[in-house]
Formats: sequence, structure tokens, C-alpha cells
Amino acid sequence: MKVILTKSHSKLGTAGNIVVVKDGYARNFLIPRKLAIPATSGNMKQVKQIKHRQMTIEQKRKEKMQILAEKLSRVSVDLVVEVDDEDKLFGTVTQGQIAEALQKQGFDINRKQVALDEPIDSLGVYNIRIDLHPEVESRVRVWILKHEQ
Repeated sequence: MKVILTKSHSKLGTAGNIVVVKDGYARNFLIPRKLAIPATSGNMKQVKQIKHRQMTIEQKRKEKMQILAEKLSRVSVDLVVEVDDEDKLFGTVTQGQIAEALQKQGFDINRKQVALDEPIDSLGVYNIRIDLHPEVESRVRVWILKHEQ
């Protein structure tokens, strides 16, 4: 059965796509949950509206993330960590710690958006990439400082 997706689905595709699925899956799961509508000639006209709406939402989100990227590029984060006598870190600095430090400064960043190319296991200054959107990224300066006792 041909159906038009009304909402994005991880395995089937994005909203507005026309996909072919088994009749039972469409009738018993997709259509009752309003994830899809039958691909009739009248509904095909709605595909344009759905895609246009989706593009508008995505464009607004991208613009919002570009503004956030500009703000983040001017941000510096200090992380104070425990070290041994030779200034070696106990463990590594995680994405969660960086995201938490950014959240304390008022930025809505989760740990999955923090991209560490390699583990941070020594003191110093690092430029960390923050993935805000598939097309928008920013860099944040992270200072790893030792805890004074």
C-alpha cells in the first residue's frame, strides 16, 4: 500500500515522502497513529503543503542555531579537575562535563552535541566543536585547570 508520511519516521523517511508498506502495517499502525495517510490523488496535494511546512520549520531552526553558534564562538569554559603530582588527570574530561558547564552559562547544549575528536586527558586549552544542526557547528574554548589544594 502506498502511504504519505505525515511525520518523520526513523525507518521509513521524512514527512511528505511517499512510501510503500504492507497493507496491515499501514492500516493498523501508521494511519491510526496519524503517522501516515493513504496516497490518494487528493492526499497527494497535501504532500506539497507538508513538505513546505517541514522546510519552513527546518529553516527557522537552522537560523536559530546560527545565532546560537555566533554566541557560542565567543564563549570560554573553565573546568577544574583533580590531578596527581605529575599534573596528570584522574580519568578524562567527558562530553557531559563540557555540556554541563555550558548549561551553567545558560546555553541549551546536551552532551551528544559536544564533539570530542580525541579524549581530553591533560591540562591545557582546547577548541571543542559543538554540533548544533547538521549544517551548523560552533567552537568553544575549554580551559582544563588543576584544582588547587
